[in-house]
Amino acid sequence: MYPEELVNPMRNQLIEAGFESLSTAEDVDKALAKPGTTLVVVNSICGCAAGACRPAAIASLGADKTPNNLATVFAGVEKEATERAREYMIPFPPSSPAIALFKDGKLVHMLERHHIEGHSPQMIASNLVQAYEEYC
Repeated sequence: MYPEELVNPMRNQLIEAGFESLSTAEDVDKALAKPGTTLVVVNSICGCAAGACRPAAIASLGADKTPNNLATVFAGVEKEATERAREYMIPFPPSSPAIALFKDGKLVHMLERHHIEGHSPQMIASNLVQAYEEYC
């Protein structure tokens, strides 16, 4: 587990952009039971989360169509919530960071770490915006 003083700025970056921080399995279940589309970011302490994942997720919210709900779990910190979120992301293996789009609780679009690491925030945001156009 990482110290809160290290994690808080990384968590708050998404919270300040409108994401709900989920800390329990029940929180995840409630978030994904909401009607419409829900974007879930599996946040991480790694460099690609800071340099690409979080900036891309936030930038994607400037699109014409966006998800109805925004949520995040923090891998290595909110273990129960992260495990439950990953159950919803099956058949994809656990990945952090990751970004998943759900429609009415069903996974419709997934970006794993290998889709994030080494890619620009603009490229990732563009991918998300295309998914929003299709599903939101």
